[in-house]
Amino acid sequence: MLLKNKWIASSLLAISLMLGSTTTATGNDVTLKNQLTYVNYRDIRDLNPHLYSGELFAQNLLFESLVKIENDGSYTPWLAKSWEIKDKGKTYVFQLRDDVYFHDGEKFNAKAAKANFDAILDNSKRHGWLESIRLMIEVEKSGKKAIEVTGEYELTLHLASAYYPLLTELGVTRPFRFISPKSFKDGITKNGVTKMSGTGPYILKSNKIDEYSVFVTNDKYWGKKPKIEKIVAKVIPDEQTRLLALENGEIDLIFGPNMISAEAYNIYSNKSGFKGIMSEPVSTRMLLLNTTNHILKDVRVRQALSYATDKVKISKGLFDGIESPADTLMSKNTPYSDIGLKPYEFSFEKAKKLLDEAGWEKVDGKKYRQKDGKDLEIILNYDANKVTDNNIAEFLQSQYAKIGIHLNIKGEEEQAFRDRQKAGNFAITFNIGWGIPYDPQSFLGGMTKPVYGDYMAQQGLSNKKELDEHILAAFKSVDEGKRQKHYKYVLETLHNQAVYLPLTYKRNRAIFNEKVKGVSFNISQFEVPMEKMNIE
Repeated sequence: MLLKNKWIASSLLAISLMLGSTTTATGNDVTLKNQLTYVNYRDIRDLNPHLYSGELFAQNLLFESLVKIENDGSYTPWLAKSWEIKDKGKTYVFQLRDDVYFHDGEKFNAKAAKANFDAILDNSKRHGWLESIRLMIEVEKSGKKAIEVTGEYELTLHLASAYYPLLTELGVTRPFRFISPKSFKDGITKNGVTKMSGTGPYILKSNKIDEYSVFVTNDKYWGKKPKIEKIVAKVIPDEQTRLLALENGEIDLIFGPNMISAEAYNIYSNKSGFKGIMSEPVSTRMLLLNTTNHILKDVRVRQALSYATDKVKISKGLFDGIESPADTLMSKNTPYSDIGLKPYEFSFEKAKKLLDEAGWEKVDGKKYRQKDGKDLEIILNYDANKVTDNNIAEFLQSQYAKIGIHLNIKGEEEQAFRDRQKAGNFAITFNIGWGIPYDPQSFLGGMTKPVYGDYMAQQGLSNKKELDEHILAAFKSVDEGKRQKHYKYVLETLHNQAVYLPLTYKRNRAIFNEKVKGVSFNISQFEVPMEKMNIE
């Protein structure tokens, strides 16, 4: 098979040269030195920065925001040169750069920036997970303007109340990135856009759906031009095929925890001609337990599951130790999250004691514990496309059976899985933290609205209302000490109530040909900083 692939590649190259072209059928330019061939598991899809269906790595190449979030969590100027916070945190005045153009030649100024914000607010229901959107809409409903052009290069944002994470929400990849108003359809973006004209360092040159996309440098870019002149993003869904492509030089870089198994990382990070890098923990892999479920409404059962879960075995057995065992909903390096919570250490004995106390007892001749003549059976739903989740589910099923719990695992297609989760139609489901810079504010903010499974899963908590109030109070607080107290209440409550069962802390990772230099991580696990890379 390998020889056959090499023959095909050689043939394509020969044909290209005979035709006078230096570009192969897969988008590679054989004469270009500073070309990076990246790989993704699916097509880039719709890159409209105001929606959520496009691939984040590609949106980051094309579109920019007002502020940039640095790896230490600080904010630096991007399309805004500076900003001033007024009115006790409710008003932000941004001074914009005056030397920026969209890819289509349209000038970037306050008018273009306002058009983008207006388009986002026009689709506010879609962005319900963002508290900043709700606060801008509240201003609009009061009869005032949330977004104002206060100068050719001055933009002013008004919020209904102070909201400290605003700059973070403006800095993440979507939805607050700017696209040329010329690309809008009927003055808005929620129904699609006509072209992907951003202000970023790269331009989308072509896209052959489900095969590859080509990005080239923006010659009129306002900032420092990247060294990589051309990026070819190939689509290879299968991991083994991706690794073969890296091995034979068809691609240069594989990036991301869902793209590289722990086994593959360990092999290629130690193999001659290749390198690998790993980030600090970026997010939490976890289970979400529904407190409204007729079995899981008892906190003792939820806590028993936490005690019965051997996270060290999961870490070592399924992730070769690359993902470390997770003791808490958020890792200690997440802001406001190092609060001294006591972990649920692995103990079948403690788990069995709690189940006995909850009335789920062993019965002679029965495989599973019973209560009122019924088996202790709990369903765990997972996305059947995710091999890792399937492996974890099977491991837990075998472990829990040892203490008389029947974990009924059910895999389903991605969209069905997501719909079930959002509707709260589950007992236990897989969940994932968003990671810094989204955590803790965006993850916790999502709990206050029925946009994710978290909101529905917490409805069985007697103090759900207080939880939401503390989350919103943390957002409004301009006092660091008071904000920390609100977050501590929320994280302590969720921990003690065992609503979440943390499994491992995910780490971002990359393996690549050693000719690629400057491979690193941004603060967000969803970004691939190709603009910082070069080829030697």
